[in-house]
Amino acid sequence: MDYLSEFKRMMAEQSEIALATTAEDGPNVRIVNFYYDTNCKVLYFISFQDNQKVSEIEQHPAVAFTTLSRAGEEHVRVKNATARISPLAPETLQEKFLEKQPGHLVGIPEVLPALVVLEVTFAQADVVLDFEHEGAIVL
Repeated sequence: MDYLSEFKRMMAEQSEIALATTAEDGPNVRIVNFYYDTNCKVLYFISFQDNQKVSEIEQHPAVAFTTLSRAGEEHVRVKNATARISPLAPETLQEKFLEKQPGHLVGIPEVLPALVVLEVTFAQADVVLDFEHEGAIVL
């Protein structure tokens, strides 16, 4: 089984992750839309600058996530990732997000000044196709 190819396919097809950050009183999980750049090996998501997840990431950059599949059991799970505010402007990734998720908030000109790009880097991932097919990859 070519788990790296399956990883790339899922990261291109799936559009949401459950992102786990660390809050003052423990873990905090929420759903965010994402875009994964296979060349840079970076997962991007966009948020309002004053959102709680942004301040949690600034204080505790260690995160974990799993992609959310719309069909079946397949997903990508990452346990040891690092998140940070990206130097990229939201407009830089606007086309990629709108291509993957039409209607994404990055397409609303009035909200662009309030948005920030966050990037998540990781070296390993678990690729789950179903209950019998799971493998780890190193990027």
